[in-house]
This record gives sequence, structure tokens and C-alpha cells, in this order.
Amino acid sequence: MALLSVIRRWHFRDGMPIREIERRTGLSRNTIRKYLRSGAVEPRFKVPDRLSKLDPFAEKLAGWLRIEAGRSRKQRRTVKQMHADLVALGFDGSYGRVAAFARNWKADRQRDSQTSGRGTFVPLVFQPGEAFQFDWSEDWAIIAGKQTKLQVAHTKLSHSRAFIVRAYLLQTHEMLFDALTQAFRVLGGVPQRGIFDNMKTAVDRIGSGKARQVNARFAAMASHYLFEPEFCNPASGWEKGQVEKNVQDARRRLWQPMPSFPDLDALNAWLEERCIAQWGQIAHGALPGSIADVHAAEVASLMPLGRPFDGFVEHTKRVSPTCLVNFERNRYSVPASFANRPVSLRIYPDRIVIAAEGRFLCEHERIIERGHHLPGRTIYDWRHYLAVIQRKPGALRNGAPFTEMPDAFRQLQGYLLKRPGGDREMVEILSLVLHHDEQAVLCAVELALEGGVPTKTHVLNILHRLTDGKAPPASPIDAPQALRLAQEPLADVGRYDNLRGLRHAS
Repeated sequence: MALLSVIRRWHFRDGMPIREIERRTGLSRNTIRKYLRSGAVEPRFKVPDRLSKLDPFAEKLAGWLRIEAGRSRKQRRTVKQMHADLVALGFDGSYGRVAAFARNWKADRQRDSQTSGRGTFVPLVFQPGEAFQFDWSEDWAIIAGKQTKLQVAHTKLSHSRAFIVRAYLLQTHEMLFDALTQAFRVLGGVPQRGIFDNMKTAVDRIGSGKARQVNARFAAMASHYLFEPEFCNPASGWEKGQVEKNVQDARRRLWQPMPSFPDLDALNAWLEERCIAQWGQIAHGALPGSIADVHAAEVASLMPLGRPFDGFVEHTKRVSPTCLVNFERNRYSVPASFANRPVSLRIYPDRIVIAAEGRFLCEHERIIERGHHLPGRTIYDWRHYLAVIQRKPGALRNGAPFTEMPDAFRQLQGYLLKRPGGDREMVEILSLVLHHDEQAVLCAVELALEGGVPTKTHVLNILHRLTDGKAPPASPIDAPQALRLAQEPLADVGRYDNLRGLRHAS
């Protein structure tokens, strides 16, 4: 390139003849004339087209590369395996040639994707109260001294960029409903639109274009809060890039170092406080002031939250003969009158409500066990089995639900089961909670035990005094064995003579 520049400068600037240039450079006159006539400023050497051993197999190899690009990373064949397959088809070239072809093919495909529009983006701007973005992530925390994997819900206002993070153990419908309810409460209202990816808790089926078959319960939640759900194209996370960025930032701001809390409620309370505090510390970027400043102005454009959505998921179950229903490998007790009958389970993030015949039967705290190696648990309520032991009092002695009774009832049971008929008498005392306040019955049993008279009659006597508003019986008096009068009365039979003289009405 330096020689070409010298030749051009000698001829066009200094007017040197071609013969003199030939003498000085040693190049032929024809070569010098070719350079000067072409007007080229740098030398170009034409590479002749030569046939490669890979040319007969290029189309097949390109087809293999297209197929492997559509597979998951763990299922793809390597270039070495493709080279071995080509050798089996008759290719006798080197692996390096196949690897170079694969590199060029991937580079051409990446270049096409970037120039066709998928690699270019348009900056987005949102009006106050127009939209929010939602996404899930997986993070870790120490809960009750144990390292736990959490499903974290991220909700972010698109205009003010105010965000809220909340942690759960599962990514189910009821967790999603609770996450959005809590997010709207913290953010101060509900925007007009919600931007989601195609998560299974929201979309049952993806159609062509923007067509989606939305889950019925998710649609009910969106209708309750009066926002329009909008779903991204598959594998197009940039369409909700703000919340995607928030997922990355939260790992640095909230989850490093790993937080430690006694339970999930304490963790979520801390996350809420930290998110609100960070609003005032992070500059908005596109608008003057911090996120908190822009959010304070946006709240007026949000619709007030109103009544929270009853975000449960309903399942129909049949109660077993032992008065239990199964859910997520755990069993929960149901009143005995509904044994062998269908009931409705309403699943909330923290509790399970059992309903039938248009009324609520009972409620249990929900147990979520992430380890599948652990056996399922059974959650009893001994009150649900009172109707059974009234017919079968002998079941009280070894009944599993009755191991969870209050200590006073357990102590009374120990006294009564030692004598004949004590099991039925204990059943009758326990059945009092069906007609009286349980705390009043428990208090009566405790007073009977303190008085040393643990019998049904004495418990009933104390219970009636308590329910009638009377004071409990006084403690027994320790009287001496023999009583003596301090002043003995005098015998006076004359008092009867005085009665003879009186006139009585007939």
C-alpha cells in the first residue's frame, strides 16, 4: 500500500514519467499503468474461486446447523459430532474446515437478525398512570435458619419507575393475585394497563400475533382491578425492559448479602421498607428528581385500589372416611358431618378455607413443603371429630386428633380414663364446646382440677356459674373433726306454756 501511494504521488503530483518510475521501483510498465488507470488508493488482490472439499456437503451442514440452533443448549450436537457425521457420509476434509464454516454461518445469522429489526429497538415513553410491568425471578434468603429458594414478584410503574418486590415460596395463581394486590396498595393505585410475559398463571394458550387465551381467574382479577392486561411476544423480554432491569438491580440492592429473617412475613415487611426507601435514593434519569418525586406526582393519575380482590384458587375435593382432604401432599381435617362428601377448597397464599353448601366449614394454616423427600403432614382440629367420638367414645383413648387438645383437657382425660365409664364422661365434657364458649369450658375444667374434683357434674356446676355471671365456688373450708359451742343454750320448757295462753286465728 505504501508503494502504491508513492507511485501515485510521483506521477500525479511530481509529473514523473512512467519510465523513471519503472527504473526506481523495478515494476513493469504495464503494472504501473494498471495501478494509475484503476484509480485505486489501496492494492486489491483478487482471490480465485477454488473448489473446497466441503462444498458438496455445505447445504447439508447448513441444514444441520439450523436444526441444532432451534434445540435447547443441552440437546445440541457439537461441531465435532457433525464433522464425524460428515465423515460417515464421505467427507474427507479436516475438522478445522467444518468449524470455520460453522463460525461463518453463525456470524451471518447474527448479522441478519441484527439488520432485520430484532437487534434494534425504539425508546419507549409512558404517561403518568398509563402502565405497570410485572415479572418473576428466583432468589435466595435464609428463612428460620435455613437457606430457601424464593419466587420473587417484581412490579414497576412504567412512568415513575417506582417498584415493589415481594417474596413467595411458589409461583402459583394465588401468589400472583396477592403480589399484585400488595403492589397496588404500596404503589398507591392501579394503572390503566399491565404488561406481562406469557406466564402459565395468566395465559392458557398463545395464539398468532397478540392473540392470547387468558386464564379465567386472571381475567377475573384484571376485571376486578379494571386494568387491561397486555402480553409480550414470546422470548421478547425487552418489551418490558424496565422490570427486567429491576430484576437485575434488585439482586445487587436487596439480595446481596443474603438476607436472614425468622419467617416470610418479616422478610416481606423488610423488602417493602427497603423498596420505598430506595425510591428517594435513586434518580429517575429521564425526569428531574428522584423516583419518589416523580411517583408522588403520578399517584393522582392512578385509580384508587378499592376493595381487594379475593384471590383464591378453588379445587373440588372429596372428604375421606377419616374426615381428611388432600392437597399438595398434606392432609387437612374437615368436620365429621361432611365425611365421604365433596367440598370446595379455596387456596390462599397463607391459608386454606374449606366450604360446602354455601357456607364456610373451617380454615387451616397452609403448609408448603419444598422438599419432596419429606413426608406429607396431617393437620388436625380435634373439634371436627366430636361427632364421631359421641358415637364411638372408645376412639378418644388413642385418637390422633385429640393429642392436640389443650393441656387442661388432656389432664382431665388422664383422670377420667382411669375409672369405668370415664371415656364417655370425657366425651360429654368435650362436647360442651359445641354449645358453649370453648374458653369458658376450658376455665371450668381448670377450676375443677384445682378443686380436686375432676368430674362431669362438678365441671357442669362451675360452667353454669360462669355462664350465669356468678362467681366460681369458694375454696373448701378445712373444718375440725368435732365442733363445740362457745355458749351452750339453756333448756327452758316454760316457753311452751306461754304459747298456750295466746289466741291464734282459726
